Amino acid sequence: MNFGAISAVVLAIGVFLYGLILSGGDSLKIFYDFPSVFIVFGGVIAATAISFQYKRMFTMMKFGFVRLVKGKSVDYKSIIKEVIVSIESYRKGESIKSISEKSSDVFFKEGLAMLDGGILSPDQVFQLMEERNDNLFHLHSEDAGKLKVVGKYPPAFGMMGTTMGMIVLLANLNGADAIKKVGPAMGVCLITTLYGTVLANFGFLPLADNLVEQSKETYLKNRIIIEGVKLLHQKENPIVAAEKLNSFLLPADRLDWKAVLQGGK
Repeated sequence: MNFGAISAVVLAIGVFLYGLILSGGDSLKIFYDFPSVFIVFGGVIAATAISFQYKRMFTMMKFGFVRLVKGKSVDYKSIIKEVIVSIESYRKGESIKSISEKSSDVFFKEGLAMLDGGILSPDQVFQLMEERNDNLFHLHSEDAGKLKVVGKYPPAFGMMGTTMGMIVLLANLNGADAIKKVGPAMGVCLITTLYGTVLANFGFLPLADNLVEQSKETYLKNRIIIEGVKLLHQKENPIVAAEKLNSFLLPADRLDWKAVLQGGK
């Protein structure tokens, strides 16, 4: 469970609701308007359906929310630790199949399985893993880009609703009490803009940025694994392997291989 992301969502909702209370007093009813909700949400759904396939969009958004709520930052140290321990085991005679079955990372397990299969040469395995990593990153980036595109729709429909409300307001500016109705009517007009802004900046755009960040982390993690599979195939010294894999990371994020190889955690 990604408690950091969940707490950030709760904080965002809290800030928004408290801001509404500070702006509108004790009653939040003034911020509700069904036509505005219909225009913004209905318009976004319709525009999204025109731009992308329904099935793909709902799958992508579900995947994004799952990664936001359940996903965690990649633990690079654990990945490097698993790789160098696997290399040490392979040097001592353990089979690649056995190492693959014990692996906790799907990409690492997949690479070892292809290497152990004997159908592809080692160079072909490495090339295929690199291509898959690049393709996965490209697909995830495309999904994030689509969410950013959808994030442009809510503010646009918010402005559309505001414009429609202004037209109705100006068309009815007659009679003795018309001036008194301007303030409340303007408030209703602007609610659609509020809905659109909130939906974009508290929903689609942060989710898209989260997908981009996690895609980058996964891409780097897979690069480390690809290099680790190469080193395992070469039966490289675990110390040399650890130093090579640590080179992918900032100094503060690197693994203390001495503790690992001496039986520490």
